[in-house]
Order: sequence, then structure tokens, then C-alpha cells
Amino acid sequence: MGKTKHTGPVKLNKKWRSDLWVSKVPLGLGQVKPHHIRDTIKAVYDNRDNLPYAFRILTQGVCDGCALGVSGLRDQTLDGPHLCTTRLNVLRLNTMPAIKPHWLDDVETLRRMDSTELRKLGRIPYPLSRKPGEKGFTRLTWDEALDRIAAKIKAIDGKQTAFYLTARGITNEVYYTAGKVARFLGTNNLDNASRICHSPSKTALKRSLGIGASSCSYKDWIGTDVLIFWGSVAANNQPVSTKYMYAAKKAGTKIICINPYREPSMEQYWIPSIPESALFGTKIVDDVYQVNIGGDIAFMNGVMKAWFEMEEKEPGSAIDQSFVRAHTTGLEVLRYHVKRYEWAQLEASSGLSRERIYEFAELLAGSKTGVFVWSMGLTQHRFGTDNISQVANLALLRGFIGRENCGVMPIRGHSGVQGSGEMGADPFSLPGGEFSEPASRERVERLWGIEIPAWQGDIVGVTLENALLPDGHERKTRLFYTSGGNFIETMPEPEFVRSCLESVELRVHQDILLNTSTLVDAKEEVIVLPAMTRYEQPGGGTSTSTERMVYFSPEIAGPRIEEARAEWEIYVDLARRVDPKRAHLVQFDSAEQIRAEIAQAAPNYDGIQQLSERGDLFQWGGAWLCEGGAFPTPDGKGHLLPIELPELRKPEGHFYVTTRRGKQFNSMIYGQKDPFNAADRYDVLIHPDDMRRIGLQDGDAVVVYNRYGTFHGRAKGADTKPGNISLYWPEGNVLIPKGVYEQHAGIPEYNTAVVVEKAETYHALKDTRYVEKRIEELEDQVG
Repeated sequence: MGKTKHTGPVKLNKKWRSDLWVSKVPLGLGQVKPHHIRDTIKAVYDNRDNLPYAFRILTQGVCDGCALGVSGLRDQTLDGPHLCTTRLNVLRLNTMPAIKPHWLDDVETLRRMDSTELRKLGRIPYPLSRKPGEKGFTRLTWDEALDRIAAKIKAIDGKQTAFYLTARGITNEVYYTAGKVARFLGTNNLDNASRICHSPSKTALKRSLGIGASSCSYKDWIGTDVLIFWGSVAANNQPVSTKYMYAAKKAGTKIICINPYREPSMEQYWIPSIPESALFGTKIVDDVYQVNIGGDIAFMNGVMKAWFEMEEKEPGSAIDQSFVRAHTTGLEVLRYHVKRYEWAQLEASSGLSRERIYEFAELLAGSKTGVFVWSMGLTQHRFGTDNISQVANLALLRGFIGRENCGVMPIRGHSGVQGSGEMGADPFSLPGGEFSEPASRERVERLWGIEIPAWQGDIVGVTLENALLPDGHERKTRLFYTSGGNFIETMPEPEFVRSCLESVELRVHQDILLNTSTLVDAKEEVIVLPAMTRYEQPGGGTSTSTERMVYFSPEIAGPRIEEARAEWEIYVDLARRVDPKRAHLVQFDSAEQIRAEIAQAAPNYDGIQQLSERGDLFQWGGAWLCEGGAFPTPDGKGHLLPIELPELRKPEGHFYVTTRRGKQFNSMIYGQKDPFNAADRYDVLIHPDDMRRIGLQDGDAVVVYNRYGTFHGRAKGADTKPGNISLYWPEGNVLIPKGVYEQHAGIPEYNTAVVVEKAETYHALKDTRYVEKRIEELEDQVG
């Protein structure tokens, strides 16, 4: 852990620079761009029935959108107010009234709605139940609902019970209580939303650097020599970060984007709170390296190969020799591993020429400081952990760790998710330690007075699949308790997921809104529990940002859903009903009491017990983890690891496909058009050369298919890497194979190989086994 403390926000350089302008035409007229003013007016209109409350949430609460950590309208990176349309879109979730009761009487009517339409109906008003064959939901009392759930838990084995928590505004207090209660109830089947976003980041950083979070702060972007966004579209997913990029550009930072698709939002952005940028836009990236989907490991092996070649000619020209000698292990093994790859092999896998790889290698070699930022473009692969360990290799070889303007940062897309594993809401984690470490289990057991089950819990994907196990199987999921989440719209092969949800005997949906998963039948019963938002939680709550800032968000006065309860209170009440004799072991009477115990259970969080007022915060670990080259690994060193190239074979003329985000927050869609490229949600982004090769024109109906599913859309020419296409998520999930998980972190694979054809060709030849043959060809050469 570092000793240097974060020094707080810096002043933004507001001096105008016309060389950074996108265009001299004001306000982006004629450009494809977000309409910030229009979106702000829409947010005001949507919240017109509760404007004073909405204003208090924005100015007093910690943002429940992305994990940049904006408290009120301020953060710890830049002076001045910060507000983005993502936060404004999410705002209505907190201010809307309860759903009108008549909507709950007919589930078939609700099933004809998509999640956007369901969301607009309003908040869940009171506990609900629906059994198979019942037309609608029946109102329950809290006692009835929790007694039924408790009875089921008592009737089944702990291995047949599972809990899941989303990142939807959930606080550290809720994650901690849920983790403790789950273990109290005898189950380790407990998971959270980071499983399908950033779980490889933690596993890789732990094995390479001994840490499980960002090593640096957002301030380190500003003035670093080079800022790399790897498989991350921060301008779209964390819009306030564009101000940090603007400040970095003003400080002379070179910004590089590595992605198969040349993301328009990373090329140019109109930052609404900066007059210069709002008028003329800002050019953000200096260069884009378009890799193949899954080609990042080859690219990084190529960079290291270039460095070792440079070192042979001139020692010290590429690698920070003094840092590597003093603070790392594994250099010679890595050198041997990388040098044995032929350049042709690295070029084919990465999709980049030797010259371009060398160009990037020389850029990093000539930089004294650098920050690597990444997201799902690196993590959501069956080799996600290896992807991140490669990033760690680059940082270690250059000494870009543990000092100012240097570091590795898995940028989080949700405000609550960084704290989830740190609070122990994870099958592999406990508060302040790892489940696999006997000393960690013993320490937490002593604190809790609870014996933690020794068996390994399942990740959420396996939990879903276990619902299909035969009756009587000891790990068949019979009760699935989810705090938020919509697996039909977030997991691969949605219809398979639906069958899993239907096979659970009792499903509990603790949430603020209905979604499409809530409406799926269960074998015995679906129970829906109305939860409070973070702004309604008595005693306030805390969340942890990407940069390890722990923010306090106060309870905010305003209208309430009468029967909604704080989520941590629900877990405590449930535990009391399951085992009243031992309930004192998990009893909390206030959020303050939970924070006091968190400080004992998770040593990094010592200080959380002092957070009680609006604006209170602290950063655990200091400004930089691994400061001075001190790594919290068993040997105190950073570990350079040899990473093998993954198999990326595909037949000639076929494509790799990946998914991307549009105007949305997670799976919550707020617009059918992507504001950065004007694409429809069913557009297939494909390179014009690929379109010409298979006889397509813009707007042509196409079918994208493999043995997992079929996607009907329209071709849209885009600057993506040839041989690679992009579909929007979650619509494109129909093509993603189920049950493919990264071996270390358990993240689902969200990339695959597909056939793309004109719709008329597909339908004309569909009945002649043509499609089946094309799929067989695909599988034979990819598998």
C-alpha cells in the first residue's frame, strides 16, 4: 500500500486551444453527436413530478451511475461541477412513483413489454407473489413473504441456495450484510455483477501485482506522457471522464485507444460543461490501434518482443532495467517465451503489422510515465485474466507502477461494484481477504462468530445452470435470491437462461423495478420484494469508486415507496426468521453499526466507520498502490508472466463478433439510436471492404448466425477491423455460447465466430442444408 495521500482536485486549464477543436462550426452542427441540452431538458421533464427531490439527489448524493465517484456535483479530480446524461437518465429510477396496481393483475400484458417499457411503469410498491398458472401478482405482507422464503431455506441444503447482487446503486453496507447473511445461512453460492464485467481484472492483478484494484487515481491521467484506453470506451460509459481526458490533453498527454472498432466517442467529444469543448468539440485520441477481437495478447507479446530486440541493440532503451531488477521476477522466462514467437504469427493473431507494433512499442519506450485503462474489451474473453496479466507485464517492464502519473486501472462502469468483492459478496472473497486462504476464513469466523462453509461456492453462471440438474442433486439450485439483475438480458443464450430461471423452485427478486426476468415463471413461486434506493437508506450508505475512494452518500429527504425497505434490513430480517436462536450474530440495528464492523473485517476500510456526513470520503491504499515498487505479493515482487497466444482460428470469409454499448446504462436502454454513430440497435457494424466482398450495401438486411443462435439485422458500414463485426448488447447475446467461462475468474465469454450473409441468400438456401453446412464449416475450423 502507498503512503502518499491523494491531494484533492486540481484546477482545469481553461485556456482555449483551437488545435484540439473538432470543427470551427459551433455546437457540432452537422455532426453525429450526443444532444446534451436536449437530454437534460428531457430529464427535467421526466422528473417534473419530483423536481426538488431530483435536485437534492444530484447535489447531495453520490452518483449511482458509473464509478468515477462524483459526490453531489464534485469529485476529487477536477475543480468545478460535473454532471453527465448517464446520471440524468438513471435519475428517474430514484424519483418515480409506485407502479399502478392494475398493471400487476395481468402478467401476459407485462410480458409484451420490453424492459424499457417495464421500467417506465414505476417502482415495485409492496411484496408480491406469483405461482405457476396465476394470471397476475398477488400482494403479500412482509411477514408472509419473508416467512415463505425462510421456510424454503430451512427445507433445503445450503448448496441448493444462491444469492446474487447487482451493481444497481447498491452500497457497501448491503454487500457486506448480504455476504455475512449468506454464510450464516450456510451457503457460499454468492456472487455479484463484477463477475460479468471485471472479475479477470482482480484475478490477474492479484497474481501479477498482488492487488485487486486500480493502482492509481484519475488525477494520474493528467500530465502522464501516455494514457492508453484498452478495450474501453470511457467517453460513452463514463462520460464525465472526458473532462479528465480534456485536462490531460491540455497537460500534453498523448492518448491512445486500442480497439477493433474506431470508437467515434473516443475520437471527438463535445463536453457540455467546458464552453470551448461544448462549442467546437475536442479531439481526444492521438492514435487508434485496431486489433482483432481477441488479438490483444499477440499485440502485447509483439510489443515486448520489440522491446527485447531494442534492448539487444541498446540496453536500457526500452525496459526500465533498474526497476525490473529491484522489483520483479520472471524476466528471463518472459524473454525466452516472447522471443520464440515469429513476427508473422503475432501479426496474424493481432491484426497489426510489425511496423505498427514497433511504433507502439517505441512510443511506450520513449515515455517516462504511462497509465493503462481497460474495460470489457479485455476482460470479457475466455482468456480475460491473461489479457490483464499482459497489461501488467507492460507496466512492470516500463516501471509504470507505484508512482505519480503511472498505473494500471480497470475502470468500473457501476458505482457500487468495486466494493462488492471487497465486502465479501463473492464466492472467492471474504471481507479483507480471499476465501481460499484458511487464515482469512479463520479471521472472519472469529469476528463473526459464524462457521463459514468450507466448500467452494459457485459463480452466478453455474448457479443458473445448476437449476437444470436432476431433482435430488445436492447442488441443484432450488432457491435463487437476486438483488437486482436481469439475466435474460445480460447472459449469453437468453432462451437457455430463461429455461434455467423457470427451473428454480423459488425465485426471489429484491429490486426497485420489474424487468423481463422478474416475469419468468418459477416451479413453485416468484416472490418480489420492494427495495429502497441508496438515497433512501436510513443512515446513508457508502460506495467505492474505481480509484478506491470510499464515498458517503447521505439519506436524502423526499417521497418514499411506503413498503420499500433498506436492502441490508431485509437480509437481517430473513436471517432472524431462518434461525432466531443465532440471529444475534447477524443483527444490525443501523447502517452506522455495519460500517463499524466493516472497519474491523476489512482492514483497508478502516476509516469507513467515521463517514457520516455529506462529502465525507477517504481513499484506501493511498494515491498509488505498490508505491516505490513494494508489491503485496508473497515475495514482495511484481511477477512477469509468460502468456500464450489463444487460438483464434476462423474460416476464410467468416467473422469474429463482439458486442458494444449504445445509448444505455448496463442493460437499461435509453435510446434506439447510438448518439455517436447513428446506428440502430439492430445494425451490424462491418467494414466496407467486407461488405463489398459479400455483396452488401448500407441498410441491406443481413442474417448473422452460428450454431448458438441467429441474429437478424441490417448492415452498416463502419471503421472496424476487417474480419471483425460488432453488434449491440444485449441484442447480440443470442449468438454468444452459454457455459464458456474464463478458467481463473469465471467471466462468461462474450465473443465468438459467426457467418454473415444477405438475408435473401440465407432464406433462399435455408432449406437445402446450406446453413447447416456453413455452421459445420465454422465449427470445424474454429473448434
